Amino acid sequence: SVIVVNWNTRDLLVQCLQSLEDTVESMYDVWVVDNASADDSVAVIREQFPQVHVIANSENVGFARANNQALDRCQGRYVLLLNSDTQALAGSLDETIRFMDEHPDAGILGVRLLNPDGTFQASYTVFPTLWREFLILSGLGRWLIRPSFPSYGPQVEAGPRKIVGYMEGAYLMARREAVKQVGGLDERIFMYAEEVDWCYRFHQAGWEVWYLPQAPIIHYGGQSSKKRQKRMEAELYRSRVYFFRKHYGKIAANCLKILIYMMTLVKIFVYGLLRFVTGGRRGRLVTSWRDLRRALTSADSAFKGTVAS
Repeated sequence: SVIVVNWNTRDLLVQCLQSLEDTVESMYDVWVVDNASADDSVAVIREQFPQVHVIANSENVGFARANNQALDRCQGRYVLLLNSDTQALAGSLDETIRFMDEHPDAGILGVRLLNPDGTFQASYTVFPTLWREFLILSGLGRWLIRPSFPSYGPQVEAGPRKIVGYMEGAYLMARREAVKQVGGLDERIFMYAEEVDWCYRFHQAGWEVWYLPQAPIIHYGGQSSKKRQKRMEAELYRSRVYFFRKHYGKIAANCLKILIYMMTLVKIFVYGLLRFVTGGRRGRLVTSWRDLRRALTSADSAFKGTVAS
């Protein structure tokens, strides 16, 4: 069963579904969960792909809850969570099914992601730590952790298939048996850390998380979140703090909060200085202080079971 969550990416969604029809030989069914799109996505999909199961939400319930809605209804022995901004290539999905059949200890599998121009796009890394978060927030990670951090690397075209920490969420194939044991995605995570949490729980339950570079797909990347970029940056911080609180404890989560505040202050100062020195030509905008505080407060509230408004 293939599950695609959509929010205002109609044209990319059509391309994604068409690529499945054109390239997949295995038996499969498709579930599209639409998070209250305003671009006629639902009507277009129902007209052009009548065989697709459509769940049309009246509001944006987030990536995790939307996927869980379809997870509860679909019947496939494997479940593929596929981003709407992806394009399947010939043989890729069939190859991942063969791999899962041959490796019964594999709980989740991800693949090699390609940019639209065919260049390599990283898709896996190890689990976050305070040290790695510092490197990422400070920008030092571009030089110090390039080989293993997904935003910058690994800078290899394919490499060997291997067990990894977690896979990026553009293409996640999970074994139904494992999902029944581990559970669905954590709905208190609105976006950006669902796959990290899910893969972590699979590891904790004894399942393997695999990277399979021999089955590439095209990933356009972040098309939904680009539409609300400021809010999404704050949501990223919220999700990371929530993950730390859930799996590493309150002290680690509070340390991450302090780190985020400190690095945000540094960025505000540096970008403000750049804009002053260059007459406004340099220095990008960062998340507002108000948005940042709301996001980090929301992380604590989400852990307790109630999201702050």
